[in-house]
Amino acid sequence: MRLELAGIQFSYGSGDILRDVGFKVEDGEILSLVGPNGSGKTTILKCINRILKPKRGKVLLEGKNIDTMKLRDLARTFGYIPQSSPVSFPLTVFDMVLLGRKPYIRWKTGKRDYEAVFKIIELMGLDEMAFRAFDELSGGEKQRALVARAFAQEPRVLLFDEPISNLDLRYQLEILDIVSGMVRGAGLSAVMAMHDLNLASRFSDKIVMLKKGEIFAAGRCQDVINADNIREVYGIEVAVYVDSGKPQVVPVACVREGKNIEKVCS
Repeated sequence: MRLELAGIQFSYGSGDILRDVGFKVEDGEILSLVGPNGSGKTTILKCINRILKPKRGKVLLEGKNIDTMKLRDLARTFGYIPQSSPVSFPLTVFDMVLLGRKPYIRWKTGKRDYEAVFKIIELMGLDEMAFRAFDELSGGEKQRALVARAFAQEPRVLLFDEPISNLDLRYQLEILDIVSGMVRGAGLSAVMAMHDLNLASRFSDKIVMLKKGEIFAAGRCQDVINADNIREVYGIEVAVYVDSGKPQVVPVACVREGKNIEKVCS
């Protein structure tokens, strides 16, 4: 499903958090939002999902303003994974994933809902913990369950706020592989807020690099992830090399007032 942001501006009080943010994501594409903490990545995701209402600008799906969509249709369209999801009452992993079916359930849970949940639990490797209490899981296990819940919604657009937080390297790669396969295979669209530039580059079709609520650079990974852009946005010196057609970043030194202040690697 084609997603487009046009001229998004958002403010908390008198200060602008986002200024004139716009980009497009086509069917089968993954776009990653990168930038330092506080640059507006999470706020963009919340504006897309109508959790927050922009001061100006529009979010369009297939050219249609999402402000005109009913809440149930919105819930069926967007699968959203926040950075954290505190649970204040007992739920098993199965129950947590089943919550993803809520937009489709009117009177009671049906056979199709259970089948979808079991399928996703198996796909995410959660079989052995399906009936464990969610709040007893490790941070990485909780994150996998939340990703499974989003898939259970059968959304057309996936919104991930740090989808690999709390995960070890193996599960980072496994989950991003699954996300990539789902997006390409089902023709979905995905927007991910990411801190890891190398994983963002490896798994994304497009990158939007943010600085203080504005788009500093946007486009293909190889056009955005370069030493000059990273110096300006993150304030560090890096070496960038290409692996399998995608840029990969190696930190070299921190930068302050034009001087190297801390050697990271040679």
